[in-house]
Amino acid sequence: MSVTWALPFNVKIKPKLGENKVVDEKVYSEIHNKTVENYREFWEGVASELEWFKKWDKVLDDSNPPFYKWFPGGEINASYLAVDRHYNSWRRNKVAIIWEGEPVDEKGNPKEVKQITYADLYREVNRVAYMMREKLGLRKGDSIAIYLPMIPELPIFMLAAARLGVVFTVVFSGFSSDALATRINDAEAKVLVTADGGWRRGKVIDLKGIADRSLEKTQFVKNVVVVRRLGNGVRMQEGRDVYFDEIMRDIPHNVYVEPERLKSEDPLYILYTSGTTGKPKGIVHDIGGYMTLLHGTMKWVFDIRDEDIFWCTADIGWVTGHSYIVFGPLMEGVTEIMYEGALDYPQPDRWTSIIERYNVSILYTSPTAIRSFMKYGEEWVKNHDMRSVRLMHSVGEPINPEAFEWFFKVVGRNEIPFGSTWWMTETGGILISNLPGYLMIPMKPGSNGMPIPGLEADVLDENGNPAKLEERGYLVIKNPWPGMPLTIYKDPERYVKVYWSKFPGVFYAGDYAVKDKDGYFWILGRADEVIKVAGHRLGTYELESALIEHPAVAEAAVVGVSDPIKGEVPVAFVILRQGHEPTDKLVNEIINLIREKVGPIATIDKLYFVGKLPKTRSGKIMRRVIRAVTMNTEVGDITTLEDEASVDEIRKAIQEFKEELGKQ
Repeated sequence: MSVTWALPFNVKIKPKLGENKVVDEKVYSEIHNKTVENYREFWEGVASELEWFKKWDKVLDDSNPPFYKWFPGGEINASYLAVDRHYNSWRRNKVAIIWEGEPVDEKGNPKEVKQITYADLYREVNRVAYMMREKLGLRKGDSIAIYLPMIPELPIFMLAAARLGVVFTVVFSGFSSDALATRINDAEAKVLVTADGGWRRGKVIDLKGIADRSLEKTQFVKNVVVVRRLGNGVRMQEGRDVYFDEIMRDIPHNVYVEPERLKSEDPLYILYTSGTTGKPKGIVHDIGGYMTLLHGTMKWVFDIRDEDIFWCTADIGWVTGHSYIVFGPLMEGVTEIMYEGALDYPQPDRWTSIIERYNVSILYTSPTAIRSFMKYGEEWVKNHDMRSVRLMHSVGEPINPEAFEWFFKVVGRNEIPFGSTWWMTETGGILISNLPGYLMIPMKPGSNGMPIPGLEADVLDENGNPAKLEERGYLVIKNPWPGMPLTIYKDPERYVKVYWSKFPGVFYAGDYAVKDKDGYFWILGRADEVIKVAGHRLGTYELESALIEHPAVAEAAVVGVSDPIKGEVPVAFVILRQGHEPTDKLVNEIINLIREKVGPIATIDKLYFVGKLPKTRSGKIMRRVIRAVTMNTEVGDITTLEDEASVDEIRKAIQEFKEELGKQ
């Protein structure tokens, strides 16, 4: 049994796009259908816009599904596309990366800012590639692990590895030693690149210490390269560890390493994605298909232009950073912002000050970040000039209509395009989104828009049939697309089982979704993030979205806890907006709103008010941690948390609730 999903499907907003026209969704659908009918030819046209060393023999090898190979016979190099072709053009002296460190002075101004031109990037990528090849002995097909904070050396090492055909796995710098060791062992990484530390909310993160503990659990790593970010003393193991500046000292600034002529279907990187069960899955992405998808989406989704200042606020440790900080923007020759720290540190306007300081024109951020900004109020935005922003998108999870409308008003001036992009580690790049650089359809607050050209998506019911319009089902992709995974590293059977077995012949994304009568897709969150109340399956996003509709609620998290009668019941943790205080009246208002919006079966069993929620540094709510605290069970690994004090907030709220109940 399921609960009918309800959203304001008919609310349409037309952005102001100057000479570009906003087309009716029917017009887009007609054009889109033609690209899907001839998707091979369509994607061949997109790929032809890139620089290949050798053209492909065929567009798609589909002889062994689901292990599809795009542009086999073609030869290409991702580092060449992102660096060399700009160095060889007028963009040579254009700024590629504006990097800002987290520390600030007494006036709140950043202490560290670096501007890296494409010529600088070309020089450093070549030097690092030379070091990796000549001093570390790395060759095509070898693998390395990168465990760095958000500093320029991170994309430089990625691009240098790509230049040599060395497969890399970037491990998010918030992961624990166990998580790092697991990924090193699975990837069989010969080299680990890390740093002496990093900054996060004014605190030093001991990355080298964490790395050392991980290396006690692996035998693969032969060399450790340590970047001096802080200049503090760290333990160095003789014969294994070397400082980056020391190993680079005698390498000429004009050294040139010819990019390897790699096969289109050769692996570029492995990125591990965690599920609710089992060890992390090593998603392997190719080169030719992946770069083709990024090229298309940078144009269609972001309408990228040479004069733009692009800022994706994600961490490179996640796929968003791989695709839309490193390879996508740099391939297009854009000037982009790379920021080391927290978006609200040391003040809630850090993010708005960055936009104003560098005249950011394209902003790509997360719904969780937006809801955090909402909590602080509009004045932190209004104190800065946001007029440079001409286009915005969100990523990472569904955006609720209230967050969309708030951001559209306070940053988007009620006029610029604002999309909610859907994709995942496995897809490589954006697959469903509004497309202001292609054909823009009217925006619907909370909707993801329609699939990109050349891609057929659908929503299926439990039996694999198309779900009825405006009824919840499972999101699937029905045709192969460039950028799709090659496999799960060393586990092809798991790749088939996880993504291709639920509905044979189509890619199962693992998300709930709704398709409305106009053809818009509404992604409702992970299908495994559900609460089963008396046989009814309720998505946590459905409940959280309804909670945030209350004007007093800034953020919310819902988890299911065991109940002897109903099986599970929903429990909510709520952060209030500034100016609102927790009262019994407010509790009743919020609970009644949930009943009204979702249905009586969704009645919140308990509602707690908290000052913060357990989140990762990328802004995702860690519901498993909240549920463990609520159920008084083992919390598990919390090293990826942005703020471990948030766990105490949950415990404190529950304890205060029990004490208040005892008084009654």
